[in-house]
Amino acid sequence: MIEQDTIRLLRECDAGIKMGISSIEDVLPIITDDNFRQILQENKTEHEKLQEDLQSLLQEYHDEGKDPNPMAKGMSWIKTNMELAVNDSDKTIAKLMTEGCNMGVTSLHKYLNQYQDANEKAKKLTEKISALEQKLAEDIRQYL
Repeated sequence: MIEQDTIRLLRECDAGIKMGISSIEDVLPIITDDNFRQILQENKTEHEKLQEDLQSLLQEYHDEGKDPNPMAKGMSWIKTNMELAVNDSDKTIAKLMTEGCNMGVTSLHKYLNQYQDANEKAKKLTEKISALEQKLAEDIRQYL
């Protein structure tokens, strides 16, 4: 059970971190405030470092990970583009990113509860990802 829960938790983290990186990449080119852009770029770099750690753990279990759900990714893309079509301000981007961070934190904690038998390395990595999401939401509040 430990191995199964560990793999499942890591897969969900993999899908989530890929979604987070993709979301940041989508909005970076349209941000007008240099500081805001820098915050997101630095956060993206931190996400990528955690993704490397995640990939290493997945490799230990001979697992390739998981891509984000295409339906969820598509719906996110549609929502983002619709809101930005109406108002492409940094404020709108900050709102969308904050909502994404909040959903990410909620999902990660749901999976931590669901896969309680996962090993400690996987749980700690999940908590690091959650903390990174929470920090980003806090860092960009000034742009809401």
